[in-house]
Amino acid sequence: MLRALAIDFNSYFASVEQQERPELRGQPVIIVPVLAETTGAIAISIEAKVLGLQRNCRIAEARRQVPGIAIVEARPEVYIRYHRRLKDVVETCVPVKKIQSIDELECALTGDFTEPARALKLARQIKVKIAREVGPCLRSSIGIGPNWFLAKVASDMQKPDGLVLLDEADIPQKLLHLGLGDFCGIGPNMEKRLRAAGIGTVAQLYAAGSTRLRGIWGSVEGARFHDWLHGGVQEREETRQQSIGHGHVLPPQLRNPEAALAVLHRLLQKAAMRLRHDGCYAGALHLSVKFRDGTHWSGDRHFNETQDTLHFTHALNELWTGRPHALQTRAPLQVGVILHHLLAGQLHTPDLFEADKERTRTKLLSAVDNLNQTFGKNAVYFGGAHGATAYAPMRIAFTRIPEPEIEEIDLQRGRRLKAKKTPPPPGDLDEFPPDEPQ
Repeated sequence: MLRALAIDFNSYFASVEQQERPELRGQPVIIVPVLAETTGAIAISIEAKVLGLQRNCRIAEARRQVPGIAIVEARPEVYIRYHRRLKDVVETCVPVKKIQSIDELECALTGDFTEPARALKLARQIKVKIAREVGPCLRSSIGIGPNWFLAKVASDMQKPDGLVLLDEADIPQKLLHLGLGDFCGIGPNMEKRLRAAGIGTVAQLYAAGSTRLRGIWGSVEGARFHDWLHGGVQEREETRQQSIGHGHVLPPQLRNPEAALAVLHRLLQKAAMRLRHDGCYAGALHLSVKFRDGTHWSGDRHFNETQDTLHFTHALNELWTGRPHALQTRAPLQVGVILHHLLAGQLHTPDLFEADKERTRTKLLSAVDNLNQTFGKNAVYFGGAHGATAYAPMRIAFTRIPEPEIEEIDLQRGRRLKAKKTPPPPGDLDEFPPDEPQ
């Protein structure tokens, strides 16, 4: 029985830019985080892939390989807006079970759509509706299968603009031409372990028993992989969020200790605001620095769980001051900060001797977050980030889609701290409540 439909939007960032800018359509395009010759491409258009370019290639390398290629600086807000539109359009056709990433959706098939002919017809309808309501440049490869794992494999088998159905009768025959690394969950290290165990082909992988794969994986994940590969429907375990953090490659003018510290404070304040928005508390802070000569340094500070940016700020400053003396004059290239040892808000117990201070700080930080969401990021910020507020912009990670309403500005507020008044019905003026802060 078919139960899952996977939609993978092809060359997503570049396709969005081509939809937004007609002059880029049909042209090789790469998307970069910043316009610098040494930076790497985070996305490549279908046309550029045909010409041999690969993700992470440097701008200078891309210019040599494809003269005249269009270089476009990434616009995360635009990609998030299109992602939301695409999800809404897909949901008019089929329920979206899970957002796997900004360019990949997992959909559930039920009722008549579990039959092959109906499932294929549904997939074609989705493609037509996306082209009509979002744009023809937003092409996708759709995979259909007994579970999401096999639907995902199917979506990768035909690109771009593909449509592949894997029914239970097709397994394993239609998979035998694939490599081990073509399966989600088998990275380079796992492939080495499989080969060391005598499994080098998909046929051998399919024939291996559940117990054997569990032993190779060293965990229950091997047994789950066996189940999925054979068309089973064992649900994946949802992983609890373990950390919240940000990193930034420093531009040349900020590759000095003073500027790097300011950027770290900017990153920390972003992470702390996300922490509060998620209703979590952090019990540790991790600081990392990579230097131009390839040297890495990192440090951790543990404390009672908190949401307090000022507390995090003191911990960051202590770590920075305590870094090895030999590294204090080196030019930093990349910095990062992570809040970890997270605790859900309902499990947090205030420190007996700090409860009043925590309540006061919570009100203060709530007001700061409210102002930044209303008037834009950095409307209010703590002084440690001074001089670096224009840096470390919003980025889209593979497993996390940022919320511009939290990290940038909530446009729906219309720069209003209070709700817009709705005129009361005649005669009810005395009963109409005053505005409340949002």
